[in-house]
Amino acid sequence: MSDPSSGPPADVLGAYIRAQRQLADLSLRQLAGLSNVSNAYLSQIERGLHQPSVKVLRSIAGALNLSGETLLVQAGLIDAKGSATSSHTDSEAAILADPDLTEEEKQVLLGVYRNFRQRHD
Repeated sequence: MSDPSSGPPADVLGAYIRAQRQLADLSLRQLAGLSNVSNAYLSQIERGLHQPSVKVLRSIAGALNLSGETLLVQAGLIDAKGSATSSHTDSEAAILADPDLTEEEKQVLLGVYRNFRQRHD
């Protein structure tokens, strides 16, 4: 069902979300209300039947008082260092290839760029 090269399977992410929900002592219905994600869809995510969008992951993360980055790492969308695991856009590739920027400057610039891009998703 899911491509192993595209990150962890949806059931791993779903199990992580379920565990975090249980640690927060929230019912599925309560988390659905806090995250503005339907109860049915959240249940399907937890059972590994759907791979949620970044927007949905961020909403769930906020409801669980987790950083969005934490769930994005669990979803396999970014690695633990915060760089995208999927192919980079031309702009991201240009930033990463710039020999005049330090690694820290590159990461800051990528963060700003991705933040602006998310506003349009």
